[in-house]
Order: sequence, then C-alpha cells, then structure tokens
Amino acid sequence: MSLHYYTMDDLRLGRGGFLRHILVRKGYETGEVMVVLVAGTPVFPSKHAFTEALLKAHPEITTVLFSVNKGELGLMLGDREEILYGKGYIEDQLCGLTFRISPASFYQVNPQQAAALYTEALALCGLTGKEKVLDAYCGVGTIGLIAAGQVREVVGVETVEPAVKDARKNAALNDIRNIRFVCADAGAYLTEAAEAGEKPDLVILDPPRAGASREFIQGLRKTMPEKILYISCNPETQARDLLLLTAGKKYTVRAIQPVDMF
Repeated sequence: MSLHYYTMDDLRLGRGGFLRHILVRKGYETGEVMVVLVAGTPVFPSKHAFTEALLKAHPEITTVLFSVNKGELGLMLGDREEILYGKGYIEDQLCGLTFRISPASFYQVNPQQAAALYTEALALCGLTGKEKVLDAYCGVGTIGLIAAGQVREVVGVETVEPAVKDARKNAALNDIRNIRFVCADAGAYLTEAAEAGEKPDLVILDPPRAGASREFIQGLRKTMPEKILYISCNPETQARDLLLLTAGKKYTVRAIQPVDMF
C-alpha cells in the first residue's frame, strides 16, 4: 500500500469524513515527535501500511497513535487511543527535569519561554523551603515538580487522568519524592480541604483559558493560603478571578509579570 491512497482527499479531513484532526507534538530538547491521527470512526483500513509509509517519509517520528472521536468536533481527542508505533508518548526536558507527555496531557508548546515563565513565577513566591504547596490544574506536573526542590511538599491536582498518570511517572522519573498527584476537580478538592481544615501555604494555579472555576475561587477564600501564584493564558478571565479574590480585601495583588510565550 503506498502513501498515494492516503491523501487528504481520500481521508476527507473534517466534518463527515474519516480524519478529523492531526495532532503533532515535538520535544524541544529531545527531538522526539508524536503524531496522533484523530478519526470519527474506529475503522482504519490498512492502518499499519499507512504507518509504515508515514515513517518512511518522516523517519524523525518516534511514535504514532490513532484516536477515535465520534463526538463534537470541538473536542480534539477521543476517549480511546491505539498505539500504531513507538511508546505512545514523548519526553522532553525543562528546567533540568525530564517530562513524559501523552497526547491528552497539557505541556507548554514553547519550552524555552516556559522555563523563563516558571523561573520568574517561583522567584515571585519568595520560597523558604518550608511551604506546603497545592499545584492546581497541574497537567503533567511541570511547575509542581520544578517547585518541589524549593519547598517542603507539593500536592498536584488535575482532572485529566492521562495527565495525572504522566505526572506520577514524571515524579518517579526525576526521583522527586515530596510530591503526590490527585486526579480530581481542583475546585472540589480545595473545598474538601477547606472543610477538613487543611491549609496550604501556597496555591499555584494555571487554569485553562476559561479561568478558575467559581468553586475553586470560593475554596481559596475559605482556606486563605498565605500566597497565591496565578499563571494565566487569558488576561480577561484572570482579571475576573482577581476581582473575586480581592473582593472584601481578602487578598491584595502584589505583582503582575507578563511573559511572551510566542
């Protein structure tokens, strides 16, 4: 089977066709490349022949996956994946640590600036080594694992199960033992912590573009950690959340530092 049989016309990219998306991720430091083919049907004729042809044309690819998404086009990946080649994930280095990245796991697309972002962010916290830290919306654990060497302990919370699995693997991979990861909604976790009387010294949050959930903001106002580090990819929702946090003089904004991620 030649690659000719798998042109975009044949695969009919988009609504109503076989192929919905192609996701490509690359490790900046390692050079490892992941390709994820996202289709609307589990039927993929001659998928192994296609994979062979793809690797022949692009030998730099280190892993290929097939994801089935029968739902809305707004969702990139489906709920089932098949590894067609390689180990099913890539690795990259950031701030001296190694991170495992699966298709559904969040990882900054610009690692060089991510290193600058995390270094500057943690410097603003004035860490003493005694802090108990909650890393909310933690993804594969990047900032929590980077912070772990500067604090007493870290708890990372993330709703995406594959990301939590990656985070736990990353902790083991880097032999970091003062961190644990919980698969849970950040708002629900913080609310339960507040009810149990648990209080982190520092809360780090890096939510999606929609910002922090209202439940999470309320949880912060209940637990009242000494410091909050809010990393945002959307100034509008961050501004909204800061207004909620500072209402009634609960908190005061001490520093704002933009970082150009592009």
